[in-house]
Amino acid sequence: MLMALLIAVHTLSAVVWVGGMFLMHSSLRPTAAVVLEPPLRLPLLCGVMTRFFIWVKASITLLFITGIWLISLYGSFGKAGWHVHLMALIAVIMATLFGMIYGGPFKQLKAAVASKDWPKGGEAMASIRKLILINLALGLITVAVGAGGRYLPL
Repeated sequence: MLMALLIAVHTLSAVVWVGGMFLMHSSLRPTAAVVLEPPLRLPLLCGVMTRFFIWVKASITLLFITGIWLISLYGSFGKAGWHVHLMALIAVIMATLFGMIYGGPFKQLKAAVASKDWPKGGEAMASIRKLILINLALGLITVAVGAGGRYLPL
């Protein structure tokens, strides 16, 4: 029962984070760029990210807690398959990239929106978009590895 609960929370946390990045990168931001001018687009995107990043922080926390707990239930990291090691490595990279986004360009975006400096806000948004694309690619790889890695003969 505990194992099932941990796997469910772990999976749902990954879905929230990766799915949110997919929505932001593939749909919300491109549509907002076409439909809205910077004085409307940047506050919208800043507001959406402010709310989404609360969920990302919760997801990261839950992913690490449940991941470590699951590894301990399996015995140890040494007994875990290659796919678990790869997921853990990518998780650290993704969390680091999120920290870079949150403490760097997202902070700059919030300041630019507050001061209505649309060119600086656009620069910050461009940086965020690039970093989210990297994290999204890593997240999709991690989901694929988590779902199917144990079945690959590596």
